Amino acid sequence: MAKPSPLDDPHNAAFAWARFRRLMRLMLGITLATVIVAVVVIYKQVGDVSPHVFIATALGIAFSMLLMSTLMGLVFLSNGTGHDDSVQHDLDELDPHAPHQAARKDYRTIGWKE
Repeated sequence: MAKPSPLDDPHNAAFAWARFRRLMRLMLGITLATVIVAVVVIYKQVGDVSPHVFIATALGIAFSMLLMSTLMGLVFLSNGTGHDDSVQHDLDELDPHAPHQAARKDYRTIGWKE
């Protein structure tokens, strides 16, 4: 049976999500600064180009940075709250034909030199 997640506690969950939102606000500011710098550099170096270049550049950078920061923020949230530790990793318990626990090999150490 899986252990309960620390995120089931409303106090822990509120703290974790507040930290995640704070991280996302920081990353939004960094993303906006990066987009502005990139658009200014393109304008200074290239000069007269279609406005679509600026729009595509801004959207591409913003989408990429916000997606990456969101996914990494969720990884930090999951790991920082102990939610990862509540996941059951033992898949052999689901297999009815698996050998008894005492006779099982530790497959994580096979091939390692002692």
